[in-house]
Amino acid sequence: MAMMCRSFLPFVLISLFISFCFAEIRFVQIHSDARPIIPFDEFRFTHTGRLELNVSQIDLSNKNPDLDLSRVGFFLCTRDMWMYVLQQLTEGDVMCTLDSRLVTLVYDFKSLNGKSNFDTVFPVNNAERYTLLFANCLDQVNVSMTVRSTMYNLEGKQNRRDYLSADETILPSVYFLSSLVYFTLAGVWIYILYKSRHTVSRIHFLMLVLVILNALNLVSEAEYKSCIKRTGSAHGRDVLFYIFNFLKGITLPVLMVSIGTGWSQLKPYLQDKVNKILMIVIPLQVAANIARVILVEIPPFVSYRFAWKMGFAVVDIICYFLVSLPISWSIECEAAQTDGNTAVNLMKLTLLRQYYLVVILYAFLTRALVLPVVTIESYENEHPWTGVLVEELVTVAFYAFTGYKFMPEARNMYSVIDDEAKDVAEPLKLEDDEGKKW
Repeated sequence: MAMMCRSFLPFVLISLFISFCFAEIRFVQIHSDARPIIPFDEFRFTHTGRLELNVSQIDLSNKNPDLDLSRVGFFLCTRDMWMYVLQQLTEGDVMCTLDSRLVTLVYDFKSLNGKSNFDTVFPVNNAERYTLLFANCLDQVNVSMTVRSTMYNLEGKQNRRDYLSADETILPSVYFLSSLVYFTLAGVWIYILYKSRHTVSRIHFLMLVLVILNALNLVSEAEYKSCIKRTGSAHGRDVLFYIFNFLKGITLPVLMVSIGTGWSQLKPYLQDKVNKILMIVIPLQVAANIARVILVEIPPFVSYRFAWKMGFAVVDIICYFLVSLPISWSIECEAAQTDGNTAVNLMKLTLLRQYYLVVILYAFLTRALVLPVVTIESYENEHPWTGVLVEELVTVAFYAFTGYKFMPEARNMYSVIDDEAKDVAEPLKLEDDEGKKW
């Protein structure tokens, strides 16, 4: 517990720092940049979309007054059209991106008239996903500036601003409704624990804690997204989301290991190994949650964003692989028993194997499958919330399976680690220790 607290402290500090540095309203500082194209942000507009640009401290490295500043400016372009623009540039049909009819010019520096800043509100009437980019078609000219970009859609008769992309505006409702499912599960589990209160162990309360943490995590994420939807900024509401997400991320692998190795009592043969696994898994989960925080807050076109995304996915999958190891060891321990209680041993072995397969399936569906689905949906589909819904449905099914198979029942043979199992485990531990000596 002390180790978890020490690991939790830097996570909270990083969350607090990052959450106030970024928001859906983007602030970007460009320093002496010579890139011909600088991407900023991406947003799906409706027919009543708006782009606000506030650019200040504009400075060009070349002060020649004869520069053609119409070749420098901001524009919008869809991903589909961008492929054709690149083809035009390659074939020499246009010499500058801003000359292409496939892009929508927002503002060029010729309109500055000697000023070093400008503010503009650009209406977007096409319901498309656009990328905001900056083009610099001047040779050997570096640009410095501070850019504040705000994208939103106007809703209703009162023209309320919706700062969430059109394909994400339903996410707060999806998160909130999903949280109600988890609260319902928690209520059902509390009823089961009350009815079977004489056979309840600590692991059953840990299951309840995990379900409640999932519900609170979704409520905080719904509030976080809702705040961005209304104001364009999280206003610190994301801190609670990151805290609950971290606690859920730590509790889930601990619960899986505890169930897979004999509930709250760890077998002698497995205890040392399981402790070592947890010593690895918990720091990895801390690292994965820090990566999640940074990944959420990094603007979409920052160069190292893909590295953080892949790092988060790899670390998360490694955690689930490590969690599956103690379950596999426990299966081997049960299979080695020759005490004559064939029916009991077979029941335990079958249950362990079922749980092992379900854990692997859960990890595959929620990590190896859902992550690509969410990524693809975010760019190609108008309904990226379907990836979120699939992940939550899989998680609910996994929790329901776990609760059903490991209910607090007096006749649940797996909930009792009998003396015979311990007698078998001790020689296995001795053999393992002797192997280490050799």
